[in-house]
Amino acid sequence: MLQRLFRMLIKEFLQMLRDPRMRVVIFGIPVIQMTIMAFALTTDVTNIRMAVLDMDKTPASRELISAFTASNYFRISVYMLSQDEITPLLDRSEVRAILQIPAGFSKDILTENTAGVQLITDGTDSNSTSIVLGYAGIIVSDYNDKMRKKRLGRKGTITSPLQIKTESRAWYNVNQESHYYYVPSLIATMLYIFSLLLTSIGIVREKEIGTIEQVMVTPIRGIEFILGKTIPYMLTGYISMSIMLVVAYFVFGVHVRGSLPLLYTLTGIYLAGNMGIALIISGGASTQQQALLTSFLILMPSVMLSGFMFPISNMPDPVRYATFINPMRWYLEILRGIVMKDVGISALWPAIVSQSFLSVTFLTIAIGRFKKTLS
Repeated sequence: MLQRLFRMLIKEFLQMLRDPRMRVVIFGIPVIQMTIMAFALTTDVTNIRMAVLDMDKTPASRELISAFTASNYFRISVYMLSQDEITPLLDRSEVRAILQIPAGFSKDILTENTAGVQLITDGTDSNSTSIVLGYAGIIVSDYNDKMRKKRLGRKGTITSPLQIKTESRAWYNVNQESHYYYVPSLIATMLYIFSLLLTSIGIVREKEIGTIEQVMVTPIRGIEFILGKTIPYMLTGYISMSIMLVVAYFVFGVHVRGSLPLLYTLTGIYLAGNMGIALIISGGASTQQQALLTSFLILMPSVMLSGFMFPISNMPDPVRYATFINPMRWYLEILRGIVMKDVGISALWPAIVSQSFLSVTFLTIAIGRFKKTLS
């Protein structure tokens, strides 16, 4: 059995890697796509173009403007002279936000009255708008605290009542940088896409070029055929993941905080399940086009329902239950837990059990459907 399996592996590796273009597709494209998408996919909103209409023109108003520019989130590109300029600026998308400071702003602060400022934002992108408003709220709150401390008078003398101060802290991602979230997710996505696409055309390609006939006349059994098809792609998946982890560390500063051996072990279970799905697809397809189309039909729902783009907890109950049979959903939990949180089996066991069950199920179906026939 081992000799037959070894020869099957050699054949599969030679067939997979003999084309230089295929080597680029297997090892280069996933890393390139992960890097490009990690730069492109971000919820961080920085370098926000802002216009300012300062109708107060006092040290207090200038100090508030300085607080916005010092935050490194906002960049003042226009100083307006009148409110008539607001609409044209937003219509042409020259700015994302407009800070309007009314006359009497400084006087209201000095007399401890409520001093109001207005922030007008471009609401065409609701997600970015909410982030911009959140940044502005924090800046104004810090400015307000600073002004309150100035009114406390001398040290040790309280002239106005103190208020409760709330401090927040984000665990695992202190600065709330989105690449710590997206880079591990993209690694899982690239592994899923390429393991599914490359393996799904494995048997079909041999059907089209006729080499599968040579396999059929050998004494190879179904389990040996499945192992011979999955192990080479699993090894290439490991190599691709290792390269992506290196790129994630040196380019984005994302490193594995948890156990690396545990991550590689559980990645093997994930890849095995992906290979099972791919072999099920290729076993039922007559041409490579059919295999690719079927793979794409599976890929989109799997990625969208994995928790990569949208929280699973926000999905309707029927859709949320459907995610239980999505291997990418469980691997994302495992990957984020090990890479970002440094947790182990005790915290990840529900995802590990679910992932293992799906992998065994898919491989069992693939073995059961394999028949040593050309049909």
